[in-house]
Amino acid sequence: MGFATDAIHAGQKPDEGTGAVVTSIQMTSTYAQEDLGKNKGYEYGRVHNLTRESMEKNIATLEKGKYGISFSSGLAAIQAVISLVNSGDHVIATANLYGGSFRLFDTIIKNYGIEFSWVNTDNIVEVNSAVKQNTKMIFVETPTNPLLILSDINAISKIAKKNKIILAVDNTFMSPYFQNPLVLGADIVVHSSSKYLSGHSDIISGIVITNDEEINKKLKYTQKAIGAIPSPFDCWLILRSTKTLALRMKQHNQNAIEISKYLSTKKYVKNIYYPGLKNHPQHKLAKKQMSGFGGIVTVEFVNFKLTKKFITKTKLFTLAESLGGVETLISHPATMSHGSVPEKRRLEMGITKSLIRISVGIEDVEDLIADIENAMQ
Repeated sequence: MGFATDAIHAGQKPDEGTGAVVTSIQMTSTYAQEDLGKNKGYEYGRVHNLTRESMEKNIATLEKGKYGISFSSGLAAIQAVISLVNSGDHVIATANLYGGSFRLFDTIIKNYGIEFSWVNTDNIVEVNSAVKQNTKMIFVETPTNPLLILSDINAISKIAKKNKIILAVDNTFMSPYFQNPLVLGADIVVHSSSKYLSGHSDIISGIVITNDEEINKKLKYTQKAIGAIPSPFDCWLILRSTKTLALRMKQHNQNAIEISKYLSTKKYVKNIYYPGLKNHPQHKLAKKQMSGFGGIVTVEFVNFKLTKKFITKTKLFTLAESLGGVETLISHPATMSHGSVPEKRRLEMGITKSLIRISVGIEDVEDLIADIENAMQ
């Protein structure tokens, strides 16, 4: 089936009792059992829920995966992925990682005796050189947040397979519509479902997808044991949202291309980061492993004064955390997504106070461009 068809039908079927086309919201914490040890496959809401299972199957299908395991947030999903390694193990992680992931790894997970190496995973030589005897996982974010640096998933997967290392890829920025890491050789895909999968800025959730049965068993156990699950209502909202994922991603992509082209001609812009621009250093890789360029455009103005002016003068661009919603959002990484990253490290990554990340929405692009012009005037 095609992507849009799977998005609407995968994991869902009309209710056998009523014929309802839309999957029901199964708001229950427990299930009646017919006898001791005898039930209908459902026992307790933390472990089983029909709405959650339908959503997990839907997104797993879109990611070309067999198994989907959902969690209460993107970071809860990442924490579950990291639980696959043990004390004394070594993890290679993308140096320019989302601030929340960095905070989780650097201030919490490393206290459990897990060693991290922060590597420029866009450089295959550096990835290969970072592998140790105790390396058990490579955690890649591509494109990175917020500088949109790409890593060659297929090339890294070959290093991982050669050394029997798990390769996990955060695919939040691209969504399964534009990039399928499992097809490119990854073992695990992780999403903050709060972003493009939901697309309406109204839920917090995360999901992990894999084709590996053993990894699935371990993650399902973690889901059950820790209990960081999304509510049935949030799962239902995600199912509602994935039905329009293909349409939304096309418009996000189209608008982002127009916005990036427009801004790239302005003298007040020092740097612009968008894989869809031909002058992006990894434009060829983007065309190779992605079917589109996404809806995130990162811009560095010539000074912080202009950055602040842009942030405060726009009418349609909303200053807010998060991304992937139908509305256009501006983020200031230095004080928002990467506020927990030490300033020295932020500057080394290229995240200055003059940098903003634009999550381009699906409004009429002419109105967005006019809003930029009015703000800068």
